[in-house]
Amino acid sequence: MTTGRITPRLLSLAWPLVLGNLLQTFYNLADMFWVGRVSDEAVAAVSLMFPLSWMFVSTAMGITAATIALVSQHIGAGNRRTADRVVGQSALLTTAVAVVLATLGLAVRRPLLSAIGAEGPVFVEALAYIEIIFLTLPLIFLFFAFRAALQGAGDTKTAMWLMLLSAGLNVVIDPIFILGWGPVPALGTQGAAVATFIARGAAVVAGIWILFTGGYGVRLRLADLRPDWDLQRRLVDIGTPATVDGWARSFSSVVMAAFVAQFSVAAIAAYGIGLRLMSVSWTVAGAVGQATATGVGQNLGAKTPDRAAEVVRKATAATMAVLFAAAGLVVAFPAAAIGVFIDDPAVVAEGVVFLRIIAPFWAFFGGVMVIQGGFRGAGVTKVAMMLSFLSRWIFRVPVALVLAFGWAYTLPGGFTIAALDWGVRGLWWAYAVGAFASFVVAVGWFRLGTWKGGVVDRDESPPAPTD
Repeated sequence: MTTGRITPRLLSLAWPLVLGNLLQTFYNLADMFWVGRVSDEAVAAVSLMFPLSWMFVSTAMGITAATIALVSQHIGAGNRRTADRVVGQSALLTTAVAVVLATLGLAVRRPLLSAIGAEGPVFVEALAYIEIIFLTLPLIFLFFAFRAALQGAGDTKTAMWLMLLSAGLNVVIDPIFILGWGPVPALGTQGAAVATFIARGAAVVAGIWILFTGGYGVRLRLADLRPDWDLQRRLVDIGTPATVDGWARSFSSVVMAAFVAQFSVAAIAAYGIGLRLMSVSWTVAGAVGQATATGVGQNLGAKTPDRAAEVVRKATAATMAVLFAAAGLVVAFPAAAIGVFIDDPAVVAEGVVFLRIIAPFWAFFGGVMVIQGGFRGAGVTKVAMMLSFLSRWIFRVPVALVLAFGWAYTLPGGFTIAALDWGVRGLWWAYAVGAFASFVVAVGWFRLGTWKGGVVDRDESPPAPTD
């Protein structure tokens, strides 16, 4: 990414990531498709658990962002051996954090479900699902860490093949465990979680073999698995804002899910399906954002900041064009898109409203994610964190409270503030408002150029341990 024409190189780096992330989305869509064959309550349970489980998984965003930033900038600066050390320390930190979170999640799983409004059959289905997902956290975290290391080195195709292995296996075994087949009993929502556990485990085993083998831009060595506290602290320093970023995203999703839970089962189910479809836009934008992070990191490591800025501009424009086109297709045929997953007329009707309000704003969601990728590649993860905070906690959740729920508050002096009481549609509009407003802020922040310094020096290559 440091020489030649930017657009072809960015496309070469991005398309495997786009495909890999689409496979991840297909992973989630397959779960929803087969769970939809069980009951509306099962769909509602998985819909509520998606943001809750992502609240835990998003902690890995910090480690992966720090890994991509450090690996890419060391590669750009020619410090390949130091980049290998980053991989080993990232694997250690990832495993430790995942085990702690899995233990915590299992300890508080019941109060968590009650807090977001799961009740009756939905609570039972959600509990069966989330218990297995918590056990899967170490596998998910390691998979993210391995993929980040390969991406930072510029090898996005191997990361794509790992995702293909995981998603393909999940699609095959999902119906076996959810609906039952032969000696395997029908496990319902729990079966979806079991399939995820098996698929992630297979991808992690393959990832360990690939990184130990070497030849993919970086290599995982046993010597690099000895704790290096200075490098661990650096990963934490760079990654902490990205972790807070992930929490801001996922916790706001939990809050929005709790808001949706105040309405009908049909609204909850439509929300879950709509988010899965919406995640296609996040998937494409997130992949291009990751490619952008690699391009920015390598160019800052090579001391070419203007080229890094050009990477961000071209990636953002291309992503938004694609998402505008995709949104047009969904808005034209919303009932068909929802009907793929469920045939309940009430759910389909609510899903149509969801898509017609939110889909036209997919491009703005995507633009913010690509620009955030540029900030993360520069190691300026605090800015990416602030953009997520503004998007969700200033421009979305408060707007949702104002638009969706009927209330009024009289200030001293007799002045009254009143909400609009649009019901669940107010929640959908809050997503749209947040996307557009955060995009405007992201563009302005990027144009300031305060991110162009990078986080490593070309001659930074501390002594590395021998094999």
